[in-house]
Amino acid sequence: MTALASNLTRATAAEFAKVFSLKAWWLLGLIMVAYVGMTAAGLAFFFSDLGSQLAGAGASAPELDPVVTANLVYSSVTAVGLVILLLFGALLATTEYRHGTLTPTVLAQPRRGVVLAAKGIVAALMGALYGVMGLVGSVGLGAPVLAALGESTALDEPEVIAVLMRTLLATALWSLLGLGLGALLTSQIAAIVIVLAFTQFVEPILRLVANVWEWSASLGRFLPGAATDALVGAGLFSSLNAFDSSIPASEVDALLWWQGGVILAALAAVLLVAASLTTMRRDVE
Repeated sequence: MTALASNLTRATAAEFAKVFSLKAWWLLGLIMVAYVGMTAAGLAFFFSDLGSQLAGAGASAPELDPVVTANLVYSSVTAVGLVILLLFGALLATTEYRHGTLTPTVLAQPRRGVVLAAKGIVAALMGALYGVMGLVGSVGLGAPVLAALGESTALDEPEVIAVLMRTLLATALWSLLGLGLGALLTSQIAAIVIVLAFTQFVEPILRLVANVWEWSASLGRFLPGAATDALVGAGLFSSLNAFDSSIPASEVDALLWWQGGVILAALAAVLLVAASLTTMRRDVE
Protein backbone atom coordinates (compact mmCIF):
# COMPACT_ATOMS: atom_id res chain seq x y z
CA MET A 1 0.00 0.00 0.00
CA THR A 2 2.85 2.36 0.84
CA ALA A 3 4.57 1.61 -2.47
CA LEU A 4 1.31 2.15 -4.37
CA ALA A 5 0.72 5.48 -2.62
CA SER A 6 4.28 6.53 -3.38
CA ASN A 7 3.88 5.61 -7.05
CA LEU A 8 0.60 7.48 -7.24
CA THR A 9 2.13 10.55 -5.61
CA ARG A 10 5.03 10.60 -8.07
CA ALA A 11 2.74 10.01 -11.03
CA THR A 12 0.42 12.81 -9.90
CA ALA A 13 3.35 15.20 -9.51
CA ALA A 14 4.50 14.29 -13.01
CA GLU A 15 1.02 14.94 -14.42
CA PHE A 16 0.87 18.35 -12.74
CA ALA A 17 4.32 19.15 -14.19
CA LYS A 18 3.02 18.30 -17.67
CA VAL A 19 -0.03 20.52 -17.24
CA PHE A 20 1.85 23.54 -15.94
CA SER A 21 4.62 23.21 -18.52
CA LEU A 22 2.18 24.13 -21.30
CA LYS A 23 0.35 27.40 -22.00
CA ALA A 24 -2.97 25.67 -22.63
CA TRP A 25 -4.01 25.50 -18.97
CA TRP A 26 -3.85 29.24 -18.30
CA LEU A 27 -5.17 30.15 -21.74
CA LEU A 28 -8.25 28.05 -21.01
CA GLY A 29 -8.43 29.75 -17.62
CA LEU A 30 -8.43 33.21 -19.19
CA ILE A 31 -11.12 32.14 -21.62
CA MET A 32 -13.12 30.76 -18.71
CA VAL A 33 -12.95 34.03 -16.75
CA ALA A 34 -13.74 36.22 -19.77
CA TYR A 35 -16.49 34.05 -21.27
CA VAL A 36 -18.27 33.38 -17.99
CA GLY A 37 -17.77 36.95 -16.78
CA MET A 38 -19.31 38.51 -19.88
CA THR A 39 -22.22 36.09 -19.75
CA ALA A 40 -22.83 36.83 -16.06
CA ALA A 41 -22.69 40.59 -16.64
CA GLY A 42 -25.17 40.28 -19.51
CA LEU A 43 -27.55 38.18 -17.45
CA ALA A 44 -27.31 40.58 -14.51
CA PHE A 45 -28.31 43.42 -16.82
CA PHE A 46 -31.09 41.39 -18.42
CA PHE A 47 -32.60 40.44 -15.06
CA SER A 48 -32.53 44.02 -13.76
CA ASP A 49 -35.47 46.40 -14.01
CA LEU A 50 -33.51 48.62 -16.38
CA GLY A 51 -32.68 45.70 -18.64
CA SER A 52 -36.33 44.65 -18.75
CA GLN A 53 -37.46 48.16 -19.62
CA LEU A 54 -34.90 48.55 -22.40
CA ALA A 55 -35.89 45.15 -23.76
CA GLY A 56 -39.49 46.31 -23.94
CA ALA A 57 -40.74 43.71 -21.48
CA GLY A 58 -42.29 46.30 -19.19
CA ALA A 59 -44.84 44.96 -16.76
CA SER A 60 -44.71 41.54 -18.41
CA ALA A 61 -41.10 41.03 -17.36
CA PRO A 62 -40.64 38.09 -14.97
CA GLU A 63 -40.22 39.09 -11.33
CA LEU A 64 -37.62 36.80 -9.84
CA ASP A 65 -36.61 36.50 -6.23
CA PRO A 66 -33.23 38.25 -5.62
CA VAL A 67 -31.68 34.94 -4.51
CA VAL A 68 -32.95 33.18 -7.64
CA THR A 69 -31.62 36.01 -9.79
CA ALA A 70 -28.21 35.92 -8.12
CA ASN A 71 -27.99 32.15 -8.46
CA LEU A 72 -28.81 32.31 -12.17
CA VAL A 73 -26.15 34.98 -12.71
CA TYR A 74 -23.45 33.22 -10.72
CA SER A 75 -24.26 29.80 -12.18
CA SER A 76 -23.04 31.07 -15.55
CA VAL A 77 -20.00 28.93 -14.76
CA THR A 78 -21.96 25.75 -15.39
CA ALA A 79 -24.35 27.32 -17.89
CA VAL A 80 -21.68 28.20 -20.46
CA GLY A 81 -18.30 27.15 -19.05
CA LEU A 82 -18.63 23.37 -18.88
CA VAL A 83 -17.34 22.94 -22.42
CA ILE A 84 -13.98 24.27 -21.22
CA LEU A 85 -13.87 21.67 -18.45
CA LEU A 86 -14.62 18.88 -20.90
CA LEU A 87 -11.96 20.12 -23.30
CA PHE A 88 -9.33 20.35 -20.58
CA GLY A 89 -10.06 16.84 -19.32
CA ALA A 90 -10.04 15.42 -22.84
CA LEU A 91 -6.77 17.18 -23.71
CA LEU A 92 -5.20 15.78 -20.54
CA ALA A 93 -5.50 12.32 -22.08
CA THR A 94 -5.40 12.86 -25.85
CA THR A 95 -2.30 15.07 -25.81
CA GLU A 96 -0.29 12.03 -24.69
CA TYR A 97 -1.33 10.14 -27.81
CA ARG A 98 -0.99 13.06 -30.23
CA HIS A 99 2.54 14.01 -29.18
CA GLY A 100 3.72 10.51 -28.30
CA THR A 101 4.48 11.33 -24.67
CA LEU A 102 2.58 8.30 -23.43
CA THR A 103 5.64 6.13 -24.08
CA PRO A 104 7.93 7.85 -21.52
CA THR A 105 4.96 8.12 -19.17
CA VAL A 106 4.43 4.36 -19.22
CA LEU A 107 8.16 3.67 -19.02
CA ALA A 108 8.33 5.81 -15.87
CA GLN A 109 5.20 4.18 -14.42
CA PRO A 110 4.31 0.82 -16.05
CA ARG A 111 1.07 0.47 -14.09
CA ARG A 112 -1.52 1.99 -16.39
CA GLY A 113 -4.09 2.15 -13.58
CA VAL A 114 -1.76 4.36 -11.53
CA VAL A 115 -1.25 6.65 -14.53
CA LEU A 116 -5.01 6.97 -15.10
CA ALA A 117 -5.64 7.52 -11.38
CA ALA A 118 -3.01 10.27 -11.32
CA LYS A 119 -4.61 11.93 -14.30
CA GLY A 120 -7.97 11.66 -12.52
CA ILE A 121 -6.62 13.47 -9.47
CA VAL A 122 -5.15 16.21 -11.64
CA ALA A 123 -8.36 16.50 -13.67
CA ALA A 124 -10.52 16.86 -10.55
CA LEU A 125 -8.27 19.40 -8.85
CA MET A 126 -7.76 21.43 -12.01
CA GLY A 127 -11.50 21.25 -12.66
CA ALA A 128 -12.12 22.79 -9.24
CA LEU A 129 -9.48 25.43 -10.01
CA TYR A 130 -11.25 26.29 -13.25
CA GLY A 131 -14.44 26.48 -11.23
CA VAL A 132 -12.79 29.10 -9.01
CA MET A 133 -11.72 31.00 -12.13
CA GLY A 134 -15.26 30.81 -13.44
CA LEU A 135 -16.64 32.17 -10.18
CA VAL A 136 -14.12 35.01 -10.36
CA GLY A 137 -15.75 35.88 -13.67
CA SER A 138 -19.40 35.33 -12.73
CA VAL A 139 -19.27 36.92 -9.27
CA GLY A 140 -16.55 39.43 -10.13
CA LEU A 141 -18.53 40.89 -13.03
CA GLY A 142 -22.08 39.77 -12.29
CA ALA A 143 -22.29 41.09 -8.73
CA PRO A 144 -21.06 44.65 -9.54
CA VAL A 145 -23.56 44.90 -12.40
CA LEU A 146 -26.39 43.79 -10.12
CA ALA A 147 -25.31 46.29 -7.46
CA ALA A 148 -24.90 49.12 -9.98
CA LEU A 149 -28.45 48.56 -11.24
CA GLY A 150 -29.93 48.54 -7.76
CA GLU A 151 -30.37 44.77 -7.50
CA SER A 152 -29.31 42.62 -4.56
CA THR A 153 -26.10 40.63 -4.97
CA ALA A 154 -27.33 38.15 -2.30
CA LEU A 155 -23.76 37.08 -1.58
CA ASP A 156 -24.56 36.85 2.12
CA GLU A 157 -27.38 34.36 1.54
CA PRO A 158 -26.64 30.74 2.58
CA GLU A 159 -28.46 29.42 -0.49
CA VAL A 160 -26.23 31.43 -2.81
CA ILE A 161 -23.07 30.38 -0.98
CA ALA A 162 -24.19 26.74 -1.30
CA VAL A 163 -24.63 27.19 -5.05
CA LEU A 164 -21.11 28.61 -5.32
CA MET A 165 -19.63 25.68 -3.41
CA ARG A 166 -21.51 23.05 -5.40
CA THR A 167 -20.34 24.75 -8.59
CA LEU A 168 -16.78 23.72 -7.73
CA LEU A 169 -17.89 20.11 -7.31
CA ALA A 170 -19.67 20.23 -10.67
CA THR A 171 -16.63 21.60 -12.50
CA ALA A 172 -14.39 18.93 -10.94
CA LEU A 173 -16.77 16.19 -12.11
CA TRP A 174 -17.03 17.60 -15.63
CA SER A 175 -13.25 17.67 -15.92
CA LEU A 176 -13.28 13.97 -14.99
CA LEU A 177 -15.93 13.38 -17.66
CA GLY A 178 -13.63 14.99 -20.20
CA LEU A 179 -10.71 12.86 -19.06
CA GLY A 180 -12.77 9.68 -19.40
CA LEU A 181 -13.91 10.67 -22.88
CA GLY A 182 -10.39 11.56 -24.00
CA ALA A 183 -8.85 8.39 -22.55
CA LEU A 184 -11.52 6.29 -24.28
CA LEU A 185 -11.28 7.96 -27.71
CA THR A 186 -7.52 8.77 -27.70
CA SER A 187 -8.07 10.97 -30.79
CA GLN A 188 -7.78 14.66 -29.94
CA ILE A 189 -9.77 15.81 -32.96
CA ALA A 190 -12.57 13.32 -32.32
CA ALA A 191 -12.76 14.31 -28.65
CA ILE A 192 -12.94 18.03 -29.45
CA VAL A 193 -15.62 17.54 -32.12
CA ILE A 194 -17.75 15.36 -29.83
CA VAL A 195 -17.40 17.78 -26.89
CA LEU A 196 -18.43 20.78 -28.97
CA ALA A 197 -21.26 18.97 -30.76
CA PHE A 198 -22.71 17.46 -27.60
CA THR A 199 -22.53 20.52 -25.35
CA GLN A 200 -23.55 23.12 -27.93
CA PHE A 201 -26.15 21.24 -29.98
CA VAL A 202 -27.09 17.68 -29.06
CA GLU A 203 -27.83 17.97 -25.36
CA PRO A 204 -29.68 21.34 -25.50
CA ILE A 205 -31.97 19.90 -28.17
CA LEU A 206 -32.50 16.71 -26.20
CA ARG A 207 -33.35 18.64 -23.03
CA LEU A 208 -35.84 20.84 -24.86
CA VAL A 209 -37.54 17.93 -26.63
CA ALA A 210 -37.57 15.85 -23.45
CA ASN A 211 -40.05 18.21 -21.80
CA VAL A 212 -42.73 17.41 -24.40
CA TRP A 213 -43.71 14.09 -22.80
CA GLU A 214 -43.70 13.07 -19.16
CA TRP A 215 -41.82 9.81 -19.78
CA SER A 216 -39.10 11.61 -21.74
CA ALA A 217 -38.89 14.32 -19.09
CA SER A 218 -38.21 11.62 -16.51
CA LEU A 219 -35.32 10.35 -18.65
CA GLY A 220 -34.14 13.86 -19.47
CA ARG A 221 -33.31 14.46 -15.81
CA PHE A 222 -30.39 12.07 -16.20
CA LEU A 223 -28.69 13.99 -19.00
CA PRO A 224 -25.36 15.49 -17.83
CA GLY A 225 -26.56 19.08 -18.15
CA ALA A 226 -29.79 18.42 -16.27
CA ALA A 227 -27.90 16.55 -13.55
CA THR A 228 -25.52 19.51 -13.29
CA ASP A 229 -28.39 21.97 -12.83
CA ALA A 230 -29.74 19.72 -10.09
CA LEU A 231 -26.34 19.47 -8.41
CA VAL A 232 -25.61 23.19 -8.53
CA GLY A 233 -29.16 24.19 -7.68
CA ALA A 234 -29.52 26.69 -10.52
CA GLY A 235 -29.43 26.67 -14.30
CA LEU A 236 -30.56 28.81 -17.19
CA PHE A 237 -31.98 25.94 -19.20
CA SER A 238 -33.97 24.54 -16.30
CA SER A 239 -35.40 28.03 -15.64
CA LEU A 240 -36.55 28.88 -19.17
CA ASN A 241 -40.22 28.51 -18.25
CA ALA A 242 -39.82 31.21 -15.60
CA PHE A 243 -38.83 33.68 -18.32
CA ASP A 244 -41.25 32.58 -21.02
CA SER A 245 -44.46 30.77 -20.11
CA SER A 246 -44.82 29.55 -23.71
CA ILE A 247 -41.92 27.17 -23.10
CA PRO A 248 -43.26 23.91 -21.66
CA ALA A 249 -42.32 23.31 -18.03
CA SER A 250 -41.08 19.92 -16.94
CA GLU A 251 -43.86 17.73 -15.59
CA VAL A 252 -41.53 15.78 -13.32
CA ASP A 253 -39.62 16.87 -10.25
CA ALA A 254 -35.95 17.72 -10.67
CA LEU A 255 -33.32 15.54 -9.04
CA LEU A 256 -31.99 16.42 -5.61
CA TRP A 257 -28.58 18.08 -5.60
CA TRP A 258 -26.78 14.97 -4.35
CA GLN A 259 -28.53 12.80 -6.93
CA GLY A 260 -27.24 15.07 -9.67
CA GLY A 261 -23.74 14.68 -8.25
CA VAL A 262 -24.05 10.90 -8.13
CA ILE A 263 -25.14 10.77 -11.78
CA LEU A 264 -22.18 12.88 -12.95
CA ALA A 265 -19.77 10.83 -10.85
CA ALA A 266 -21.25 7.60 -12.23
CA LEU A 267 -20.92 8.81 -15.83
CA ALA A 268 -17.30 9.78 -15.24
CA ALA A 269 -16.62 6.42 -13.58
CA VAL A 270 -18.14 4.50 -16.50
CA LEU A 271 -15.96 6.35 -19.02
CA LEU A 272 -12.80 5.93 -16.94
CA VAL A 273 -13.41 2.23 -16.28
CA ALA A 274 -14.16 1.65 -19.97
CA ALA A 275 -10.92 3.42 -20.89
CA SER A 276 -8.93 1.40 -18.36
CA LEU A 277 -10.30 -1.85 -19.82
CA THR A 278 -9.75 -0.91 -23.47
CA THR A 279 -7.52 1.91 -24.74
CA MET A 280 -5.29 2.08 -21.66
CA ARG A 281 -4.35 -1.59 -22.16
CA ARG A 282 -3.13 -1.21 -25.71
CA ASP A 283 0.54 -1.51 -26.53
CA VAL A 284 2.43 1.77 -26.71
CA GLU A 285 4.51 2.34 -29.82
